[in-house]
Amino acid sequence: MSGFAIIVVLIWLGAVAAWWFLTRVLRTADIEKMRNRLLGTQPRKKGKGEPSKPALFESEPVGKGPIVQRLLKKYDLMERTQALIEQAGLKWHVARFVHGCMAGFILAYLLAWVFLPPSFRPWALLVAAAGGVLPLMYVVRLRKRRLRAFEEIFPDSLEFISRSMRAGHAFSVSLEMIYREFQEPLAGEFRRTFEEHNLGLPLDVSLQKLSTRVPLLDVQFFVSAVLLQKRTGGNLAEILDKLAYVIRERFKLRGKIRAVSAHGRMTGIALTCIPIVVAILMFFTNPDYVKFFFLDETGNIMAGVAVALQLLGYLCIKKIVAIEV
Repeated sequence: MSGFAIIVVLIWLGAVAAWWFLTRVLRTADIEKMRNRLLGTQPRKKGKGEPSKPALFESEPVGKGPIVQRLLKKYDLMERTQALIEQAGLKWHVARFVHGCMAGFILAYLLAWVFLPPSFRPWALLVAAAGGVLPLMYVVRLRKRRLRAFEEIFPDSLEFISRSMRAGHAFSVSLEMIYREFQEPLAGEFRRTFEEHNLGLPLDVSLQKLSTRVPLLDVQFFVSAVLLQKRTGGNLAEILDKLAYVIRERFKLRGKIRAVSAHGRMTGIALTCIPIVVAILMFFTNPDYVKFFFLDETGNIMAGVAVALQLLGYLCIKKIVAIEV
């Protein structure tokens, strides 16, 4: 390992040690005491018989990535990142997610620097960027899988609400019964909606928060139907039955479209993978020919243009075969 790689490893270990010391060794009370002493402020002392008041909302723990949180708030990424993590069903803090991306970037860079030949080490930054994106791809994949699972059982939940309302139950009671009869992730989302409404939040606000946490068109239809029925009146059970029927028919139409467009998707994947496979085979059969694209400046430009055109072609094919239903 070269001297530069050793310096990078030491810096990374020092940063991890400092972060662990600030978040694990120092307690929150000690940090607050140090802050008051530096600012010259004195916290208000609680009276002898004054009871402690619990906070209504749980705040972000002090010391968990304050620098990262300030940077994300500065560029208006804090709420978006938190919403992405929440939609994926993870209980991560935003700082933990960003630290994971940073650790993946540094680890991938070190591995590329150590194992790649010296002539290919300038490409270590590209490998590091791919390693830094891995946590984001993991969260996006979990979010997509969770929303798909929610969408599959959502029509059954609408019919369940309709049957329970015909049996004489109120709408809020039907929401309470859903998370007892259905599985995750639908049960958890409806349980949160019921508890928010049960603790005093208006029904329209709790339903709008549900549509924000689950950004699906079907959920927006459901929320709009319930709110419209609340304002104008009508048979909500019949509306939910028709909405469940429309959602199932849309699923059937989506399946037919995917079957028809399967040839186009396979064509796009094949046309994208063929140049990659050919490049890998040429790297083993004739490495001197492939080194031209990595070591020569003109070869770098040609390789960059080829990759850009390949990605552009794949995106065009994907856009053609992707039909929204």
